[in-house]
Amino acid sequence: MSAEAQVGLGDKLGRMRRSFRGWRGQRPFWGGLLTLLGGIPIMYFPYANLTLGTMTIRMATTAGAGSLIIGVLLVVLGLTMWFQPHSRIFAGVAAILLALVSLVVSNFGGFVIGFLLALLGGALGVSWAPGRPPREPAKGRTAQGAGDPVDDGTPEPATTAAAGGVSGEQDDLSGTSPTNGTNGRHRAG
Repeated sequence: MSAEAQVGLGDKLGRMRRSFRGWRGQRPFWGGLLTLLGGIPIMYFPYANLTLGTMTIRMATTAGAGSLIIGVLLVVLGLTMWFQPHSRIFAGVAAILLALVSLVVSNFGGFVIGFLLALLGGALGVSWAPGRPPREPAKGRTAQGAGDPVDDGTPEPATTAAAGGVSGEQDDLSGTSPTNGTNGRHRAG
């Protein structure tokens, strides 16, 4: 490969990495991944054969079909968290419930490995929230020595009222202020 080809490849790889990072940040990626990985041991261990020399140990249980169903559902719920992030709460709660059921049905939840992965993945899916776009800085406040406004997290002060605390216009939009003749109770009609 020539040096020019390697530079183009590095640029393309960098764009793909940034694109994946953006995609990953818009959904509960780690919750989906842990849920998906939690389903694999839950559905695998009941059908696994362990060979020690000439002796074969089969892990078949009477609940093998239940383990397979729970494992497949956990994999599907992990993919749901990735590709349908708006249903992350349903997928997370369902993953937590299936992880708890897998303790009883599937060899202690895939020997606790699948249980813990699915439980953590479901919790991450439920607790994930989409990021908010950056706000515009508050007007009127400036940094020391700079002309750019700064938002330090404190609320803007209310508009100054006239003498006596009454400004003449309705400051309270809730409709429960004594200045507008109500006391907080609902009026009929």
